Amino acid sequence: MLRVLAVDDEAPALGELLYLLRADPRVRTAEGAGDATEALRRIGRAVEAGPDGDEGIDVVFLDIHMPGLGGLDLARLLAGFARPPHIVFVTAHEGFAVQAFDLEAVDYVLKPVRRERLAEAVRRVHDLVHAHVPAQPLPEQIPVELGGVTRFVSVDDIAYVEAHGDYARLHTDQDSHLVRIPLSVLEERWADRGFVRIHRSHLVALGRIDELRLDGGATSVRVGDAVLAVSRRHARQLRDLLMRRARR
Repeated sequence: MLRVLAVDDEAPALGELLYLLRADPRVRTAEGAGDATEALRRIGRAVEAGPDGDEGIDVVFLDIHMPGLGGLDLARLLAGFARPPHIVFVTAHEGFAVQAFDLEAVDYVLKPVRRERLAEAVRRVHDLVHAHVPAQPLPEQIPVELGGVTRFVSVDDIAYVEAHGDYARLHTDQDSHLVRIPLSVLEERWADRGFVRIHRSHLVALGRIDELRLDGGATSVRVGDAVLAVSRRHARQLRDLLMRRARR
């Protein structure tokens, strides 16, 4: 069974989270901390006591926006521990998902917290702890909200991304999802996954390009049913990348 520490600076939210956690039969103990500094002290004592100590902590359910030390800051500090607890972020803001999974979070739960969604997060951690394997980070998935339900879209399923100000629309073969992550952030994060910028408005998975079209001085690509313009500044680099890919 899991030993849980929940961290949130808003007392009602913390109380509700603890109530749901304590009702889960896979949770042995669930304690609360009102800020990240208090949480860090408790985790430090747990680490010193060892994994089998009375103050041991298997997982931290962690809010992101808190006064002073924030949830992402705490997770970065814990990453330096020899045997840190697992992290599940619980937040009202979906825009920090990429940073959270870069920090090897086990899950990313959006507020308001639903019992079924929290139970899934507990299951993920429980399976990791009791299988005695390290946490598997989820940098290949992006959480999206649809009708009050959180889904996880695999990066491998994304054909291209369209800029919408501070948001980005992720296009898969079946549908599209709007997430609060700027296109520039995704360009940097997914460069090593084969995504290339072809226009100030579009980021494309190189392997999903079906055709490169040259029409007069204009360049475009076909990705499935979509035809996307390629800006002059990106055209040469894209042609070179496609040629190198074709030679492999």
